[in-house]
Amino acid sequence: MPIRALATDYDGTLATRGVVPDATVEALRRLKASGRKLLLITGRELPDLKQVFPHVGLFDAVVVENGALLYRPEREEEELLAPAPPAAFLDELRRRKVEPLAVGRCIVATLRNHDEAVAASIAALELPWRIIFNNESLMCLPEGVDKASGLVAGLHALGLTPPEVVGVGDAENDHPFLAAAGVSAAVANALPSLKADVDLVTEGEEGAGVAWLIERVLDGTLDELVAKREATAPAAVAQSS
Repeated sequence: MPIRALATDYDGTLATRGVVPDATVEALRRLKASGRKLLLITGRELPDLKQVFPHVGLFDAVVVENGALLYRPEREEEELLAPAPPAAFLDELRRRKVEPLAVGRCIVATLRNHDEAVAASIAALELPWRIIFNNESLMCLPEGVDKASGLVAGLHALGLTPPEVVGVGDAENDHPFLAAAGVSAAVANALPSLKADVDLVTEGEEGAGVAWLIERVLDGTLDELVAKREATAPAAVAQSS
């Protein structure tokens, strides 16, 4: 099955300190011009993303808040994929002096060193929510909501399926959506644990690594990888049986 879309994380993958290099933007334009789709999968909130990334309109689907909100730039449509945080949860976090505390449409975020206070708040209220780490950040979302669920929603909106996608990221919260992608990649600056779990590591860090990956899509290298995998899958199953 050929690669028909690229799904990329933002911070530490597409962007360096919040800024996407011009060369990477041009690579995204080339991929889009080839008829393939672009998906952005990030933990950022939508207003913040729009402020730091003026080229968000290049993407066919944008999943923000770590899987909790789907945005279609062309239509300027937003679709909530998770419920808003309960007021009692926010009150409990503030009572425990969890600061800073960022509250999006669905996501609740703070620093990693507040993990015990956040976990205690969730337990005290018996909430079906969980903690997701991203480098020094900590995010809270309902069970079942993550970048993988967001990716699936974005692909469904575009009429695509996970096997048709190459995904690329750099940190802990990228594991779920990369595991769901047909081909998974990590930029050269990614965490070692992520590099160990993906199909390939890019030659180049952050935006340069994404541009390198895009060239591998355009020259057919990744389609060859998928074809080889599909050709050997039956043999692998036969040998294990």
